[in-house]
Amino acid sequence: MSFKQFEIHPKCLSVIESQGLTKPTPIQNEAIPVALDGSDVIAVAQTGTGKTLAFTLPALTRLANGKRGRTRMLVLTPTRELAQQVEKVIAPLGKPLGLRSVCVFGGVGMEPQTRALRRGTEIIIATPGRLLDHISRGNVRFDALSILVLDEADRMLDMGFLPDIRRIIGRLPEERQTLLFSATIPSEIKRLAATLQHDPQHIEVGVVSKPVETVQQALYTVDSNEKTKLLSTILKKSEVKSAIVFIRTKHRTDRVAKMLKKKGINAQAIHGGRTQSQRDKALDSFRQGKSQVLVATDVAARGIDIQGVTHVVNYDIPRSFDDYLHRIGRTGRANETGDAITFVSPQEHKDLSTIEQGLGRHLPRTEWEGSVSVQSLFKPKGSEKRKRAGGRRSFRPRRRFARAR
Repeated sequence: MSFKQFEIHPKCLSVIESQGLTKPTPIQNEAIPVALDGSDVIAVAQTGTGKTLAFTLPALTRLANGKRGRTRMLVLTPTRELAQQVEKVIAPLGKPLGLRSVCVFGGVGMEPQTRALRRGTEIIIATPGRLLDHISRGNVRFDALSILVLDEADRMLDMGFLPDIRRIIGRLPEERQTLLFSATIPSEIKRLAATLQHDPQHIEVGVVSKPVETVQQALYTVDSNEKTKLLSTILKKSEVKSAIVFIRTKHRTDRVAKMLKKKGINAQAIHGGRTQSQRDKALDSFRQGKSQVLVATDVAARGIDIQGVTHVVNYDIPRSFDDYLHRIGRTGRANETGDAITFVSPQEHKDLSTIEQGLGRHLPRTEWEGSVSVQSLFKPKGSEKRKRAGGRRSFRPRRRFARAR
């Protein structure tokens, strides 16, 4: 199996071969030929499966022979980081074809983006809010647009971008190819697709409905005011080389990062309230191994592919099973092993039940000196039969930690 089996533009093939890419991933193998035919596509695939190339290679091949200087392709992404990541894939592939691209997102000045848009660019990669700002100022026109890509569509809906997306769609030509990529396919995505696409081809590859086997999961019950002490104790263990800590709010993300630094742990914070330069600096420091810990809101849960993360810590337990999967999916990648640790306090027992319901089993509890009682409402299948038969379920600790002092 090779990229040469597809009718991809030879110049694009030369670029990916120079990057050492020769064999398509499953999502690329399924999506590329369909997209090359000009069909609308709904593709369900997880982050890190190569979906950016899955839509980029056929799109650029189809754009190669058209007019220059007019916007013909638009890629919408939920976050600045994902927009930049997509642009890094598209730019070197578009250059030999004479196709220019510009990345448009908030948190930075508008003037450089305005100049690039007004000069004329064939491809725009954008977050919805900042793109609407440019549309309202007359900086961009879409009358020549022929390809629309919605990347991480479910995440855009989770972040409340649906009204913005609909406003943008209203500015686009009805005759176009629409490629929708999503990690999950909830009912909201299906309804959105029905309004945007014509007879789309459905592709599902590597859909994750359960954690990968390379991720070892553990649950710590803990009082809310003891979480920071427990966190610093765990992060100081020798096996924790690189960790992402997920927290719900921006304020507490900054607070926990500062606390870890005081404890001698090199941590960086990333959330939607930080400037783009601050976010870039934090990510670069973490990727390069200069920082051991990245403390993040869910802005980092999807769309950011960081290799070598040994541990994920859910400081705040996620409210949905999908978010749980995406968070712990930041570790145990590329066949490496990883640990996913979740803290749960008594008031978070309903969220614990939601996640265990999705898993179909109880998370293994790790007992430590500060453990507290947290009851899960989830009952595994067969538990009632065991109860009637006199059976009793117990949690066996995988390992023990002393209480942080």
